[in-house]
Amino acid sequence: MTVAAVEELARAFDTDFARPIEVRAAAVEDLLAIGIAGDLYALARRELAGLFSDKAVTALPGAAPGLLGISGFRGALVPVYDLQVLLGGAAGSAPPRWLATAAAAPVALAFDRFDALLRVPREAIAARPAGAAGHASRVVRVGGEIRPVLDVPSILGAIRALVRRQP
Repeated sequence: MTVAAVEELARAFDTDFARPIEVRAAAVEDLLAIGIAGDLYALARRELAGLFSDKAVTALPGAAPGLLGISGFRGALVPVYDLQVLLGGAAGSAPPRWLATAAAAPVALAFDRFDALLRVPREAIAARPAGAAGHASRVVRVGGEIRPVLDVPSILGAIRALVRRQP
């Protein structure tokens, strides 16, 4: 290697370090795109501990509204709640196929359909319009679809309230 080539490499190295560090293009959030009774929703991946399909759920006698039963997850029995019922709908005729375990509490949330794992820029997520009902304070626009992002801590609060009201 010639002296000129070495000097050129040194200049390129120094120039590279003189530039400001580039900020990541866009912060992203991972969401699970799901379906409940034909409606589109999303769940924030950071609020979940796991995603499972076709797990056996054992029904419990005299269960609280929305409680489908219990299921085993990594050696622990966990209550499984039907998201459709928790969102104010009637229980479906068939048990939901998909279960997502909450990160903040030993609870599983059941829903009909898992569509995709979405990695979206934070700019694609907006606050839900004031006065909107339900457990979603945000919405995400993906392609031509708008999905409410269900707030898992809010849902867990509703489950705690249901359990406290049981005799």
